[in-house]
Amino acid sequence: MMHEFKINGEMVEVTVARDGQDWLLGEYQARVLTDGRIMVHTTDGRSRIAHSAKVGDVWWVHIDGHIFCIEKTEAGSADGDSEGGMTAPMPGKILEVKVADGQTVEAGELLLVMEAMKMEHRIVAPTDGVVTKVNFSMGDQVQQGDVLVEMGE
Repeated sequence: MMHEFKINGEMVEVTVARDGQDWLLGEYQARVLTDGRIMVHTTDGRSRIAHSAKVGDVWWVHIDGHIFCIEKTEAGSADGDSEGGMTAPMPGKILEVKVADGQTVEAGELLLVMEAMKMEHRIVAPTDGVVTKVNFSMGDQVQQGDVLVEMGE
């Protein structure tokens, strides 16, 4: 399944799949070790150890002397019945609202954070535009398909 991440401020699409205890990340294979470190196998047959820590919504990954800041981003689903509307991808609870009515946003900008299935989901703008209406507040419960944020050009 293709996922979108922001790595050091740049949007990147990566195919992510699981094969038993291994994670397939694009052309790399990774396994979480019992001590929490991550063994990464590359296409050239080499293996490397990575260390990671989560601070807020950002994963800090240390590998080969480099540090990568990784955020998982999710665009809200487009709602065919509500032109320009962003809908909840699943039932959940609104944890944070980062935008207000009338605010101009850029594609990829964080609109809100919701909790669903015991995970935080960062809902981002799919395109540049203006927030015309924020329909929910922090603490509100939402159902799949609820229009969270309405946007126009």
